[in-house]
Amino acid sequence: MKINLDKKFMINELDLPYTAIFDEITDTSRWSIHHRIIFPYQGKFYEAYYREGATEMQDESPWEYDETVECTEVELKEVKVKKWVIKED
Repeated sequence: MKINLDKKFMINELDLPYTAIFDEITDTSRWSIHHRIIFPYQGKFYEAYYREGATEMQDESPWEYDETVECTEVELKEVKVKKWVIKED
């Protein structure tokens, strides 16, 4: 389920991205750091993406030019992952 939160009211009222319960860097570019956050809202959890300036000279704030922020409902689920590791003798 997707929802759109109004930036002026809901994002500011929830103090996102600062109050998010999870924040990870998903990518970087020359000028920006890209983030994925998880936050609670009305008894459910949602994810959203934002960017911020990569240096103190880059004046870019989260959702700077967006009127609304698209958020997707998520749930915490255990996931098993296989990966290559060094073989022990």
